[in-house]
Amino acid sequence: MNRTSAFLAAALGLALVALVLYLPQNLAVAAPPPPPRPEVHGVMPTVNEPAKNAPLPHDGSLSLTGKLTHPYVLPGSNDVFLALEVKAVDVPGAARAPVNLALVIDRSGSMSGEKIIRAREAALALLEKLGPQDRLSVVHYGSDVSVLPGAFVTEGNRVRAERFIRAISEEGGTNMGDGLAAGRAQLVKAQSDFKVNRLVLLSDGQPTVGMTSPAALTALVRGYRSQGLSVTSLGVGVDFNEDLMTRLAEVGGGSYGFVARGAQLAQLFERDLQQAGTQVARAVTLSFELPPGVQLGEVLGRTASVSGNRVTVAMPDFSARQVEQLVVRVRASGGVAGSTLPIAAMNLDYEDLLEARRNSAALALSAMVTSEVAEVQQRRDPLALVQATRARTAENTRKAADFIAAGDTGRAEKALKDNEVLLDDVSAVAGAPAVAAERKANAEAFGLTNAAPSMPQEQRALGTKAMKAQSLRGSGWGASAY
Repeated sequence: MNRTSAFLAAALGLALVALVLYLPQNLAVAAPPPPPRPEVHGVMPTVNEPAKNAPLPHDGSLSLTGKLTHPYVLPGSNDVFLALEVKAVDVPGAARAPVNLALVIDRSGSMSGEKIIRAREAALALLEKLGPQDRLSVVHYGSDVSVLPGAFVTEGNRVRAERFIRAISEEGGTNMGDGLAAGRAQLVKAQSDFKVNRLVLLSDGQPTVGMTSPAALTALVRGYRSQGLSVTSLGVGVDFNEDLMTRLAEVGGGSYGFVARGAQLAQLFERDLQQAGTQVARAVTLSFELPPGVQLGEVLGRTASVSGNRVTVAMPDFSARQVEQLVVRVRASGGVAGSTLPIAAMNLDYEDLLEARRNSAALALSAMVTSEVAEVQQRRDPLALVQATRARTAENTRKAADFIAAGDTGRAEKALKDNEVLLDDVSAVAGAPAVAAERKANAEAFGLTNAAPSMPQEQRALGTKAMKAQSLRGSGWGASAY
């Protein structure tokens, strides 16, 4: 095998990670199992954090927990990472709830061949999973839009839906905006009759007709979520705008999925149905107040809005057992040795579908101030460090993918070398096994970077999209990234 072929294999390996390893073996389980607890080598065990770092008493479908990478800090200015986790309760034996579903399928000319065939097959397979308690509408769009009006999936309506889906054929441009609007219009007609109202968007390309601005499309979907709808976006092939599709899923409160070819679409459709049908919370926002002396550095992997000292992050809708993580970097200043330094007061606000009411969970994080440098190092929290490092390396991997796509392999290599330094640092605290998967992924990304100049454009695009899908997982996207 020559050098280019070897790196092509590495690039395809990245795609397989995104397409296969991250697909669930049991579609009824909405979230992957949590990572194993890393072993700690060569340092003192982490002591209990200050009492204020325990979550406040709460009874609801979601829980909020968090740790600081550095629960002990020096007087003066310190960079500290908040490692947060939101987890949904388990609901053993619960049946899937009825869903009001709008399936919006791109049928533009670029969907010709296997992609449109697989899209039809996946839609038909999804139809088989629906029952008379579910409501389905189907929209397909090219330059124009065609709509099968929403209806309960009775036997007669099932036959009509099958006929409509089988007749989908590729033609025209990509009028994503009108496709989304048509799907939304079908959902709102019966929205009050359902707890779960979901729009699933499938596209293989860039918007070319009608509303084409990513900002305008994002605002459109954000408005849908404010109306109580959720949006999942699925990209297929190598030509779609993954940044736009990811953003639509993020602001829409749904999930983002990427498949290289159409054969995996049926699995993604079924997974999204199971996830939507086991929802326990929606309209979820995580906000936190930063006290005087604490400044926001960055929120990794998710979009945040900032107003004064208040930071708000929109989280996805949650199904049973779903786990989503978030890492935030802050700069904390002040305090004298022996004092407690408040870092952040957090609040998780959501609509609790199990309790049928608005609910919330609170958490306050603070650090102890010490004058001993050794104590700061020895008291670092291994689990929080691993979570923060995963998010930081994921951000570098995302940047590297963009550099590769732009032909700047030098800057891509620099970003991936920065990852090596971060992984070395955390291995010294948590042990090499804790980040073994990240090291392997980084090595594969290096392979893609080196091979990129001589790779066919399609294979290069496939590799960079797979890298960015991986980076979402590292950033803490759980079941919200397929």
